[in-house]
Amino acid sequence: MPKKIIIIAEAGINHNGSISKALKLIDVASQAGADIVKFQVTNPENILKTAKKAEYQKKKYDNESQFEMINKIHLDWKKVHPILINRCKVRNIEFMTSVFDKNAVDQIVKLNVKRIKIPSGEITNIPLLKYVARYNKKIIISTGASTLKEISFALKTLINFGTQKKNITLLHCNSAYPTPYKDVNLNVIKSLKKKYNVNVGLSDHTLGFAVSIAAAALGAQIIEKHFTLDKKLNGPDHKISLNPKELKELIILIRNVEKALGISKKKPTQSEIKNINIIRQSITAIKTIKKGDLFTNENIGLKRPNYGLPPIMLEKLYNSKSKKTFLIGQQIK
Repeated sequence: MPKKIIIIAEAGINHNGSISKALKLIDVASQAGADIVKFQVTNPENILKTAKKAEYQKKKYDNESQFEMINKIHLDWKKVHPILINRCKVRNIEFMTSVFDKNAVDQIVKLNVKRIKIPSGEITNIPLLKYVARYNKKIIISTGASTLKEISFALKTLINFGTQKKNITLLHCNSAYPTPYKDVNLNVIKSLKKKYNVNVGLSDHTLGFAVSIAAAALGAQIIEKHFTLDKKLNGPDHKISLNPKELKELIILIRNVEKALGISKKKPTQSEIKNINIIRQSITAIKTIKKGDLFTNENIGLKRPNYGLPPIMLEKLYNSKSKKTFLIGQQIK
């Protein structure tokens, strides 16, 4: 059986700077059946005050800068992390966060997190990759807007500076929010797996469920999807996120696909064995056949169910003598 798909419920910055909302996001992710709930350790100090928002982050007539947006929803992570991690333990869901600088790495490593997430924007941040690598944690790295050359260099850096290859997962990703279907290129999942021989998954920024479901069918080992408490909340990511009901529905669908993938060996399953005789045909008398008559294509044929001789015997019976009498509709045994 294939390994269980790890589902990351991406809370990101959808807490809007509220600890109570962050805690509620953990509750929702757990109730939906996610394996991991992920936040982002945003730090306004890493953003120039003149930095503009991405197009999807803007509202009509919005002149707010990216710095102002992040500063407004920023949490004091040193105080908040222990609170969130404790809630995750209570709700039996793994805590994870994206890191953007060395201070964030130090904070979460001290809290003994299992994995560290490198977001797409940091795939070329080689000093950060070197710093993360030395802890040899499980690392998930998104590849949005990157080239194969950049991915290769990032992987080489992580491995050379202390992270075992088996601990690295690449997430295929498109950094457009929302991602147009024509730009998803899900086949990249297979290409990355073949080229790098590492775990590969998807960070899905499309609207709806279809792409995540398809990724599960293609063999994605991790699927990450944004969710929110309410799509109508103010903030850059709420509109492209799933609401609690949708998140739960997506996870159910992924688990069903996971079951459906099953094994690679083709053989009758337990659920269909009982139907084999019903759906197959066997050799049947289509005219009355007396003892001693020859079997011909005029007196025997194939009809359901499969309780007589199998179809492969039909031509072999032709011109042989019947050892008994068969009435119309009786199967030849």
